[in-house]
Amino acid sequence: MEALLTGKTCVVTGGSKGIGRAMVELFAREGGRVYYLSRGEAEDPAALAAAATSGGSVAWRKCDVSVEAEVDATLEAIVKEAGALDVVVNNAGVTRDGLVFRMSLEDWETVIRTNLTSAFLVSRTAARHMIKKRAGSIINVSSVVGIMGNGGQTNYAASKAGLIGFTKSLAREVSSRGVRVNALAPGFIETAMTDKIPEELKEKMKTTIPLGRHGAPEEVAKAALFLASDLASYVTGEVLKVDGGMGM
Repeated sequence: MEALLTGKTCVVTGGSKGIGRAMVELFAREGGRVYYLSRGEAEDPAALAAAATSGGSVAWRKCDVSVEAEVDATLEAIVKEAGALDVVVNNAGVTRDGLVFRMSLEDWETVIRTNLTSAFLVSRTAARHMIKKRAGSIINVSSVVGIMGNGGQTNYAASKAGLIGFTKSLAREVSSRGVRVNALAPGFIETAMTDKIPEELKEKMKTTIPLGRHGAPEEVAKAALFLASDLASYVTGEVLKVDGGMGM
Protein backbone atom coordinates (compact mmCIF):
# COMPACT_ATOMS: atom_id res chain seq x y z
CA MET A 1 0.00 0.00 0.00
CA GLU A 2 1.40 3.39 -1.01
CA ALA A 3 2.23 5.81 1.77
CA LEU A 4 -0.46 8.45 2.25
CA LEU A 5 1.71 11.51 1.57
CA THR A 6 3.99 10.21 -1.15
CA GLY A 7 5.07 13.04 -3.43
CA LYS A 8 3.57 15.77 -1.23
CA THR A 9 5.51 18.74 0.11
CA CYS A 10 4.40 19.54 3.66
CA VAL A 11 5.11 22.47 5.96
CA VAL A 12 4.49 22.27 9.71
CA THR A 13 4.91 25.39 11.82
CA GLY A 14 6.00 24.94 15.41
CA GLY A 15 7.31 21.55 14.38
CA SER A 16 10.29 21.22 16.69
CA LYS A 17 8.47 19.69 19.66
CA GLY A 18 5.20 18.38 21.03
CA ILE A 19 2.26 17.96 18.67
CA GLY A 20 4.16 19.57 15.80
CA ARG A 21 7.07 17.20 16.08
CA ALA A 22 4.72 14.21 16.14
CA MET A 23 3.17 15.48 12.90
CA VAL A 24 6.56 15.93 11.27
CA GLU A 25 7.58 12.38 12.16
CA LEU A 26 4.32 10.83 10.98
CA PHE A 27 4.14 12.84 7.75
CA ALA A 28 7.72 11.86 6.91
CA ARG A 29 6.99 8.20 7.63
CA GLU A 30 4.08 8.47 5.22
CA GLY A 31 6.34 9.63 2.39
CA GLY A 32 5.99 13.38 2.76
CA ARG A 33 8.77 15.85 2.01
CA VAL A 34 8.41 17.70 5.30
CA TYR A 35 9.74 21.11 6.26
CA TYR A 36 9.27 22.18 9.85
CA LEU A 37 9.46 25.84 10.81
CA SER A 38 10.47 27.11 14.23
CA ARG A 39 12.64 29.72 15.89
CA GLY A 40 14.95 26.94 17.14
CA GLU A 41 15.83 23.52 15.78
CA ALA A 42 14.36 20.41 17.39
CA GLU A 43 16.23 18.56 20.10
CA ASP A 44 18.02 15.61 18.49
CA PRO A 45 17.24 16.65 14.89
CA ALA A 46 19.04 13.54 13.60
CA ALA A 47 16.40 11.35 15.25
CA LEU A 48 13.67 13.46 13.69
CA ALA A 49 15.22 13.12 10.24
CA ALA A 50 15.66 9.37 10.77
CA ALA A 51 11.89 9.03 11.15
CA ALA A 52 11.50 9.53 7.40
CA THR A 53 10.63 6.36 5.48
CA SER A 54 8.78 5.51 2.26
CA GLY A 55 10.76 8.14 0.39
CA GLY A 56 9.95 10.90 2.88
CA SER A 57 12.36 13.51 4.19
CA VAL A 58 12.66 16.10 6.97
CA ALA A 59 14.27 19.54 6.83
CA TRP A 60 14.30 22.46 9.27
CA ARG A 61 13.90 26.12 8.34
CA LYS A 62 14.42 28.84 10.94
CA CYS A 63 11.41 31.13 10.85
CA ASP A 64 9.48 33.31 13.27
CA VAL A 65 6.01 32.78 11.82
CA SER A 66 4.69 35.91 13.50
CA VAL A 67 6.95 38.04 11.26
CA GLU A 68 5.55 38.69 7.78
CA ALA A 69 8.87 39.05 5.95
CA GLU A 70 10.27 35.83 7.41
CA VAL A 71 7.15 33.84 6.52
CA ASP A 72 7.04 35.05 2.93
CA ALA A 73 10.76 34.51 2.32
CA THR A 74 10.79 31.06 3.93
CA LEU A 75 7.75 29.70 2.11
CA GLU A 76 8.82 31.08 -1.26
CA ALA A 77 12.24 29.44 -0.82
CA ILE A 78 10.61 26.11 0.02
CA VAL A 79 8.37 26.27 -3.05
CA LYS A 80 11.36 27.12 -5.21
CA GLU A 81 13.33 24.19 -3.81
CA ALA A 82 10.54 21.60 -3.68
CA GLY A 83 8.57 22.76 -6.69
CA ALA A 84 5.21 22.72 -4.88
CA LEU A 85 3.38 23.21 -1.62
CA ASP A 86 0.74 20.58 -0.91
CA VAL A 87 0.08 20.56 2.84
CA VAL A 88 0.42 23.28 5.46
CA VAL A 89 -0.19 22.81 9.18
CA ASN A 90 -0.47 25.99 11.24
CA ASN A 91 0.56 24.54 14.58
CA ALA A 92 2.76 27.24 16.14
CA GLY A 93 1.39 28.34 19.48
CA VAL A 94 2.25 29.83 22.86
CA THR A 95 0.47 30.51 26.15
CA ARG A 96 0.69 33.51 28.46
CA ASP A 97 -1.96 32.58 31.00
CA GLY A 98 -3.48 34.93 33.55
CA LEU A 99 -6.73 36.45 34.71
CA VAL A 100 -7.89 39.13 32.30
CA PHE A 101 -7.70 42.00 34.80
CA ARG A 102 -4.05 41.14 35.45
CA MET A 103 -3.07 40.38 31.86
CA SER A 104 -0.69 42.76 30.15
CA LEU A 105 -1.27 44.00 26.64
CA GLU A 106 2.04 42.41 25.70
CA ASP A 107 0.88 38.97 26.84
CA TRP A 108 -2.38 39.41 24.94
CA GLU A 109 -0.71 40.51 21.71
CA THR A 110 2.05 37.88 21.88
CA VAL A 111 -0.48 35.05 22.01
CA ILE A 112 -2.75 36.50 19.32
CA ARG A 113 0.15 37.19 16.96
CA THR A 114 1.84 33.81 17.45
CA ASN A 115 -1.29 31.65 17.44
CA LEU A 116 -3.62 33.47 15.06
CA THR A 117 -1.82 36.08 12.97
CA SER A 118 0.85 33.54 12.03
CA ALA A 119 -1.83 31.29 10.53
CA PHE A 120 -3.03 34.20 8.40
CA LEU A 121 0.50 34.99 7.21
CA VAL A 122 1.36 31.38 6.37
CA SER A 123 -2.00 30.57 4.78
CA ARG A 124 -2.00 33.71 2.65
CA THR A 125 1.23 32.69 0.91
CA ALA A 126 0.37 28.99 0.83
CA ALA A 127 -3.08 29.60 -0.66
CA ARG A 128 -1.61 31.62 -3.53
CA HIS A 129 0.43 28.60 -4.61
CA MET A 130 -2.25 26.01 -3.91
CA ILE A 131 -5.01 27.69 -5.92
CA LYS A 132 -2.72 27.84 -8.94
CA LYS A 133 -2.39 24.05 -8.96
CA ARG A 134 -5.99 23.65 -7.79
CA ALA A 135 -5.05 21.35 -4.93
CA GLY A 136 -3.85 21.52 -1.36
CA SER A 137 -4.70 21.07 2.30
CA ILE A 138 -4.39 23.68 5.04
CA ILE A 139 -4.82 22.50 8.63
CA ASN A 140 -5.13 24.92 11.53
CA VAL A 141 -4.47 23.61 15.03
CA SER A 142 -7.09 25.17 17.28
CA SER A 143 -8.14 23.79 20.68
CA VAL A 144 -11.21 22.74 22.63
CA VAL A 145 -10.49 25.85 24.67
CA GLY A 146 -11.44 27.83 21.57
CA ILE A 147 -14.84 26.12 21.67
CA MET A 148 -15.50 25.89 25.41
CA GLY A 149 -13.45 28.74 26.85
CA ASN A 150 -11.22 28.41 29.93
CA GLY A 151 -10.70 30.73 32.86
CA GLY A 152 -7.26 32.29 32.94
CA GLN A 153 -6.79 31.84 29.19
CA THR A 154 -8.78 34.61 27.55
CA ASN A 155 -5.93 35.39 25.15
CA TYR A 156 -5.33 31.73 24.25
CA ALA A 157 -9.04 30.96 23.90
CA ALA A 158 -9.57 34.02 21.72
CA SER A 159 -6.70 33.01 19.43
CA LYS A 160 -7.98 29.44 19.10
CA ALA A 161 -11.59 30.52 18.54
CA GLY A 162 -10.31 32.94 15.94
CA LEU A 163 -8.62 30.06 14.13
CA ILE A 164 -11.95 28.29 13.82
CA GLY A 165 -13.60 31.32 12.22
CA PHE A 166 -10.55 31.79 10.02
CA THR A 167 -10.71 28.14 8.94
CA LYS A 168 -14.36 28.25 7.92
CA SER A 169 -14.02 31.56 6.08
CA LEU A 170 -10.86 30.56 4.21
CA ALA A 171 -12.46 27.25 3.25
CA ARG A 172 -15.29 29.18 1.58
CA GLU A 173 -12.79 31.30 -0.31
CA VAL A 174 -10.59 28.55 -1.75
CA SER A 175 -12.69 25.38 -1.94
CA SER A 176 -13.81 26.10 -5.51
CA ARG A 177 -10.12 25.94 -6.47
CA GLY A 178 -9.67 22.49 -4.98
CA VAL A 179 -8.00 23.63 -1.76
CA ARG A 180 -9.30 22.19 1.51
CA VAL A 181 -9.08 24.01 4.85
CA ASN A 182 -9.84 22.29 8.16
CA ALA A 183 -9.09 22.68 11.85
CA LEU A 184 -8.08 20.33 14.63
CA ALA A 185 -9.23 21.00 18.19
CA PRO A 186 -7.06 18.98 20.57
CA GLY A 187 -8.03 18.58 24.20
CA PHE A 188 -5.59 17.89 27.03
CA ILE A 189 -2.51 16.52 25.26
CA GLU A 190 0.63 15.55 27.19
CA THR A 191 3.35 17.95 25.96
CA ALA A 192 6.02 20.20 27.42
CA MET A 193 3.37 22.92 27.56
CA THR A 194 1.10 20.85 29.81
CA ASP A 195 4.01 19.55 31.91
CA LYS A 196 3.92 22.89 33.73
CA ILE A 197 0.48 22.08 35.16
CA PRO A 198 0.55 20.65 38.73
CA GLU A 199 -0.10 16.90 38.86
CA GLU A 200 -3.06 17.36 41.19
CA LEU A 201 -4.77 19.62 38.66
CA LYS A 202 -3.97 17.27 35.78
CA GLU A 203 -5.56 14.38 37.65
CA LYS A 204 -8.62 16.50 38.35
CA MET A 205 -8.90 17.36 34.67
CA LYS A 206 -9.03 13.66 33.79
CA THR A 207 -12.43 13.50 35.46
CA THR A 208 -13.79 15.86 32.78
CA ILE A 209 -12.63 13.58 29.95
CA PRO A 210 -15.05 10.77 29.05
CA LEU A 211 -12.21 8.51 27.88
CA GLY A 212 -10.59 9.02 31.29
CA ARG A 213 -7.08 9.87 30.16
CA HIS A 214 -4.94 12.55 28.61
CA GLY A 215 -4.09 12.39 24.93
CA ALA A 216 -0.74 11.85 23.23
CA PRO A 217 0.77 14.06 20.50
CA GLU A 218 0.77 11.09 18.15
CA GLU A 219 -3.02 10.86 18.38
CA VAL A 220 -3.39 14.43 17.16
CA ALA A 221 -0.83 13.74 14.43
CA LYS A 222 -2.94 10.85 13.11
CA ALA A 223 -5.94 13.15 12.79
CA ALA A 224 -3.77 15.66 10.95
CA LEU A 225 -2.56 12.91 8.60
CA PHE A 226 -6.16 12.11 7.72
CA LEU A 227 -6.93 15.75 6.88
CA ALA A 228 -3.67 16.15 4.97
CA SER A 229 -4.16 13.05 2.84
CA ASP A 230 -6.53 12.18 0.04
CA LEU A 231 -8.56 10.16 2.55
CA ALA A 232 -10.18 13.51 3.41
CA SER A 233 -10.67 14.59 -0.21
CA TYR A 234 -14.32 15.58 0.47
CA VAL A 235 -13.75 17.27 3.83
CA THR A 236 -13.38 21.04 4.17
CA GLY A 237 -14.43 23.72 6.63
CA GLU A 238 -14.59 21.20 9.46
CA VAL A 239 -13.35 21.28 13.05
CA LEU A 240 -12.20 17.83 14.17
CA LYS A 241 -11.97 17.51 17.94
CA VAL A 242 -9.26 15.19 19.28
CA ASP A 243 -10.11 15.46 22.95
CA GLY A 244 -11.32 12.15 24.37
CA GLY A 245 -14.84 13.55 24.43
CA MET A 246 -13.92 16.51 26.63
CA GLY A 247 -15.73 19.06 24.48
CA MET A 248 -18.88 17.16 23.55
